[in-house]
Amino acid sequence: MMEDTGDRRRSRVALEVATYSILGFWLFYVIIATTQSLIVGWDNQFELVQRRVGVTVAGIAITFLLYAILRRVDERSFGERIAVAFIAAIPCAIGIGLANYYFFNAYKPEVIYRDPEMLREMIRHPYLAKNVAEVAVSRYFFLIAWAALYLAISYASETREAERRAAAFQQTAKEAEIRALRYQVNPHFLFNTLNSLSSLVMTGRNGEAEAMIMNLSTFYRTSLSGDPMDDVPLSEEVRLQRLYLAIEAVRFPDRLNTDIDIPEELMQLCVPGLILQPLVENAIKYGVSKANRAVTIAISARSERGKLVLTVSDDGKGPGEAAEHGTGVGLANVRDRLQARFGSKAGLVTHVPKGGGFVVTLAMPEVRDGC
Repeated sequence: MMEDTGDRRRSRVALEVATYSILGFWLFYVIIATTQSLIVGWDNQFELVQRRVGVTVAGIAITFLLYAILRRVDERSFGERIAVAFIAAIPCAIGIGLANYYFFNAYKPEVIYRDPEMLREMIRHPYLAKNVAEVAVSRYFFLIAWAALYLAISYASETREAERRAAAFQQTAKEAEIRALRYQVNPHFLFNTLNSLSSLVMTGRNGEAEAMIMNLSTFYRTSLSGDPMDDVPLSEEVRLQRLYLAIEAVRFPDRLNTDIDIPEELMQLCVPGLILQPLVENAIKYGVSKANRAVTIAISARSERGKLVLTVSDDGKGPGEAAEHGTGVGLANVRDRLQARFGSKAGLVTHVPKGGGFVVTLAMPEVRDGC
């Protein structure tokens, strides 16, 4: 509730902006009224200007009062604020009319009006209500014009604030989505690794199990130390995949070969952390574990028209088995993370070679800073 109130307060028109608009409106009034007086040809122009300044000072003060009233209803609906502006401008216009009557009719009228007959008529019939009403009507529209400007600025400010909040909420949702997708990877990998450890222990391969545990500890210490929102250098991602492949090599010592071919100049490019993990894991699950011969998992990278292209492939069993690569959270996870991080600028495609195996290719913008 407090946060919402704070947002609304920030959407109000600042005092500085209101001050400039009020002074600008009344300066415009002085210029127009003085020009009109010169055209009509009234005598004693200097005295008229002095009294006009007095009316202007009173008008500025009254307009600030109207500003204070409008500011108090900033949290109301826009329709209610318009209604308040129309109603509050009435007594304010009357106040300006009274100030105008005082300076131009009640205070030493003989200084500005030379005609004796006119002065006697003004004394006998001051016509206070009529004179005030005439001025109040014109000043009412003057105040409404200022109030319309104020409300327009206020509405524009609220619109910008709403857009800012919407952008912030969208960014927060996007970050939450990326974190959720990232956190899907480690539990899935841990489940498979613990199954492998169980098999090693049950078959008495304790030395291999110990080596897998050490590699697993290093893998998790490295992968969990960073923020899921952060990118990592490609070199770091490759190092993690080497650790993972070393863990899996304990399970498949005679069936798993690896081939990592990444140019050194691409190693410092930034990629989403663990973006290759589900792809390598799928290659193990559907390529190596189901084969009765040695299978090579290859990781390669190239630069292509400002994009980093990463490929993870295996030469496991034929297309029938490779089709299973599309199941589970692996490919969907990677595709969703790329979409959340890069939008339409990134993509994922799969390919089943005629000779068997499975190929996944990722393309994303080359990011050189921020990791």
